[in-house]
Amino acid sequence: MSSTSNLSQNARETLKEVREGAHDAGDAASEASSGIQKDLQALRDDLSRLAEQVSAIFADKGSTAWKRAKSSVDDVVSDAQSKGQDAAAAVREVSDNLMGALDDSIKQHPLTTLAIVAGLGFLVGATWRR
Repeated sequence: MSSTSNLSQNARETLKEVREGAHDAGDAASEASSGIQKDLQALRDDLSRLAEQVSAIFADKGSTAWKRAKSSVDDVVSDAQSKGQDAAAAVREVSDNLMGALDDSIKQHPLTTLAIVAGLGFLVGATWRR
């Protein structure tokens, strides 16, 4: 019976070791799970910070691009206004010169000027009719 007793004793010890091993494995799994949870939370936090940084970069770049575009448009408008003012001044100058030349022509050659104006009026009228 001693071999049966030894066998029974060995079975109990083996079962005890299996229980302890299972308990140790459970503890290790619990610790690993806790570590994984902490790692996942850290990853979530890192991704959240990254998203905020990317948003800030895009907002900054968009703001910079908008300012650059607005400045370009303002420059074009300013340039167009300047050119428009220059063109108006040139037209005014030509008009003044023409009026001065006509005044001089009327004073010096009144009949010739009247004939030229009548001829031009006839040409404009004929062209307008067509």
